[in-house]
Amino acid sequence: MSSTVASDLARERAVALTVVARASRLAQSVFKKLVNQETVTKKDKSPVTVADYSCQSLISLLLSRAFPDDPLVGEEDAADLRGESAEATTLRTRVEELVNAELARPQEDGEADGLELGQKREVAQLLDAIDRGTFEGGAMGRAEGMWCVDPIDGTKGFLRGEQYAVCLALLVGGDVHLGVIGCPNLPVDPANPQGERGVLFVATKNEGAFSRPLSSPTAPLLPIRFNPLTPSLLGQASFCESVEAGHSSQGDAAAIAAKLGITRPPVRMDSQAKYCSVSRGDGDVYLRLPVGKGYEEKIWDHAPGRLLVSEAGGKVTDLHGALLDFSLGRTLKNNQGVIVAHKDVHAEVLRAVQEVMLGK
Repeated sequence: MSSTVASDLARERAVALTVVARASRLAQSVFKKLVNQETVTKKDKSPVTVADYSCQSLISLLLSRAFPDDPLVGEEDAADLRGESAEATTLRTRVEELVNAELARPQEDGEADGLELGQKREVAQLLDAIDRGTFEGGAMGRAEGMWCVDPIDGTKGFLRGEQYAVCLALLVGGDVHLGVIGCPNLPVDPANPQGERGVLFVATKNEGAFSRPLSSPTAPLLPIRFNPLTPSLLGQASFCESVEAGHSSQGDAAAIAAKLGITRPPVRMDSQAKYCSVSRGDGDVYLRLPVGKGYEEKIWDHAPGRLLVSEAGGKVTDLHGALLDFSLGRTLKNNQGVIVAHKDVHAEVLRAVQEVMLGK
């Protein structure tokens, strides 16, 4: 299938690819300059770096230039940057320097037009761009379509220099129509893990899933697909799961693997890089299993990954078999857990999940 898009989302797709590629490069710049030197702490005690603020500012600013009427659901707000304390001043200055360094780079061949690339912005514009992400979400038509962004998905992976992702999705009527994910540390060629790193993934509803190296805006977008898998071959499959046991129950995952006859050790990585990995055949099954009652998954943690999987031949549901519902605001309040597998074996995987999880 060609990567040429003839749909009404061709402009959105081109802009999203440019924006996520730029933000991924910015994130790598932050890692090289600041990681392990300066971080701030969220109320939930998870680490968040200057990269979160910088990438959300950059993404929001460029999206608003292309689509000024589209609201944004984002993970961050600029409250910690607006104060007059020494910490706030330091953070604000660094965000301004880093974002403007990326904005000042001229437009390259292959990047979307009309984004005013090559121009710096005032610090007030950068902070206001972050605060655009406070939209509450919900089901909206394209005239009032919304974007959701996770500027750095997998913060601990980012801090370790391992897997993280820059994630962006366009939702129309509560359904994901476009998803782009940048994985700066993922190998371009899975067969050569020590080779070039940095992959950009994109999916448009009903038009397939594709990837290209992050390093080249003009590189062709090549189609990606799940590994072919049938129920009789499930024992040869491999699991992909979170590094952090607090994000998904690894003990339950092991019990599910045993029920399915899967003996390969799980591949563990942070962020929506897991969605990307199974979509291109690096793994076969991704489970995000509840670790406690009451937790609601955030829409930005799953929206682009869910579309990528669906367009690459996979299926995504919760542990009850329901599709993920992105129409209810900032969280997946009607869903519990996430089950990802090739569409031809998803039913078998779901059955094993339910036997373990619902029988507890």
